[in-house]
Amino acid sequence: METTYYSLATKSNFNKALNHFFKVNEVVEDVESGQNFADVINSLLYDDEIESDQILPIIGAVIRDKYKYSYDSFHIPSSINDFSKIVAETEKWTAVDLFIVYFNASNEVFLINPKNSQHWERVRELSKDQLIILYSKFIKDEEKPGIEKEAINAVEEMIAGRDVFINKEFVDDTVMPKSTPKKEKPVSEGKRQMTPKYSITVTNELFHNGNVEAWKKIIESFETAHPDLEVHIYHEGEKINDINSLFKWGKVKHGDPIFFQVVGENIKNVSKLQKYLYEGASQRFEQFLKIGVGKVLNLF
Repeated sequence: METTYYSLATKSNFNKALNHFFKVNEVVEDVESGQNFADVINSLLYDDEIESDQILPIIGAVIRDKYKYSYDSFHIPSSINDFSKIVAETEKWTAVDLFIVYFNASNEVFLINPKNSQHWERVRELSKDQLIILYSKFIKDEEKPGIEKEAINAVEEMIAGRDVFINKEFVDDTVMPKSTPKKEKPVSEGKRQMTPKYSITVTNELFHNGNVEAWKKIIESFETAHPDLEVHIYHEGEKINDINSLFKWGKVKHGDPIFFQVVGENIKNVSKLQKYLYEGASQRFEQFLKIGVGKVLNLF
């Protein structure tokens, strides 16, 4: 017996599916109007109109099945955090639509329009050995999968830090390069900036008192080194103002995600903070507790 539709038997699941289909139709309309897929999806995520687990199904239905984008998977050969050359080059490619799916160390999904510097600011770093999938579509009506593959290879080469040959067919002289789309939300409010929420998966058997103290010392070290920055902690969709009030024995277990976000001016060292918090959520938390009372770790 077929069970494909069994999940729709409840009102809540049916409404959730219906909302997803409505959003897919909106995405199709936006892509048809010439907007970049990553710009569209990031705007919807920012406005809480879709959830992150909808991203890959939408890519499958819209980008792969409907529009037949060319794509290729690629493991990043070395970490990269300067994307200015990629932006400067790809924004000239008016004949090719591009976007990147990046899976970070916590297996979170980020969508990047390589022509949009705001997306690179959110990601901040592509980490070594992590997976990305690059998508490309020749914008004109004619089918040119060879050009699409060549554009993908050129982006891969730039990410790897190598010089590339730019095919003149990447550029349509009748089209002006697009500026950052108005629909895209800014990454800052005034001078204060905000990173995405990064996930830290608990790898200790429990997130117990030792892990709590390790996180407190890591965050204290970060905020001492960067007094203009604040680290915000989130769990199950709620901001946690007092870590001790949440991380009680047995409440957060192995495999549970905890999220953090950095807010302030001149944001830096986020990837290092992420690394230390990951260590602090593991069995290796004790390394952060070997310091005298009243002293601050010198991690940053």
